[in-house]
Amino acid sequence: MYRVDNAVIMAAGTSSRFAPLSFEKHKALIEVRGEVLIERQIRQLREVGIKDIYIITGYKADDFRYLKDKYGVELVYNCEYNRRNNNSSIYAARDIINNSYICSADDYFQINPFNVYEDEAYYATVYSNGSTEEWCVKTDDKEYITGVTIGGTDSWYMLGHTFWDQQFSRTFLDILCSGYNQPAMYDKLWESVYIDHIDKLLMKSRHYPSDSIYELDSLEDLREFDQSYVTDTRSAVIKYIAEELEVTEDIIKVIKSIKGNNNEADGFIFNARERIYRYIFLTKEIIMEEKDGTRGKQI
Repeated sequence: MYRVDNAVIMAAGTSSRFAPLSFEKHKALIEVRGEVLIERQIRQLREVGIKDIYIITGYKADDFRYLKDKYGVELVYNCEYNRRNNNSSIYAARDIINNSYICSADDYFQINPFNVYEDEAYYATVYSNGSTEEWCVKTDDKEYITGVTIGGTDSWYMLGHTFWDQQFSRTFLDILCSGYNQPAMYDKLWESVYIDHIDKLLMKSRHYPSDSIYELDSLEDLREFDQSYVTDTRSAVIKYIAEELEVTEDIIKVIKSIKGNNNEADGFIFNARERIYRYIFLTKEIIMEEKDGTRGKQI
C-alpha cells in the first residue's frame, strides 16, 4: 500500500468547448449544484487527509489565487498551456508527482473517490451500455489495462481521476521528459503518451458506478446536470444575445465554439428559434447563418 503523497489538479486549459461560459470564467471556477467545481474536489481530497494539493494553472491563472488563502493549495503555472496539450501540465508538475492523484478540474465526483492509501496505479473507468465515443479499455484477467480504443460498445471507458504509484510516475516521467521537445509530442494528451508505452506502464482499470463521475464538457452538459442553468446561464454573453433576439435564455442552445489564436474561443455557433447563428466575442456580432453555411445578415 502506498500513502498518497499529494494530488495534482490540472486546470490550465482554455476549455474552448465550454464557450461562452469559459470565455467569461474558467470552467473549474463555475458553480455546479451550489459548489464551485474545483473547490468540491479540494474539499473531497481534504476530507480523506490529503493536505498537499497542487493546482496546475494557465488560462486565467490569476483567478485561482484566492484558493491559496482559502484552502492552502499550491499553484503551479504551466507557461505552455496554449501551445501544447495537457502533457505540458504533467511536465510542469514533474518534480511533484510521486504517489499522486492526477485529476482534471472539470470532473464532478458525486461520491468522494479518494483515499489516503492506494495499492497501485489505476485509471477510473465507468461502464457504457451500448456504443460510446469515449476511450474504452481492454484488460487482462487481473484488470490491468492492455489496450485502449477510441470508441466501443458495452465497454469500460476512462473517465475521471487516476492514481500514479511511484514506479508508474518514474517510468512515465522518464518517457515524457526524454521526448518532450519532439514536435510529435506537442499535441498529445498525456493519456496518448501512456497508450504509446502501455507495455511499460502498469495501470489497472478501477470500476466506478456510471452515476458517480461526471465530466462537464459543454454548456449543454452543464444544463443537463444542473438544470438551474437552463433558464439562467450566469453568462453576460448569452443574456446579451437573448435580449437582442428577444428570447429567453433557454431558447439558446450552444452547438460548438469557434477556435481562434492560442486555442482560445473566438466565438461560438448556436441555435435559437430554429435558426443557426454565430456570435463573435471581440465585436459582439450576432450573425445569422444561411442553410448552405454562408453568412447571412448581421443582427
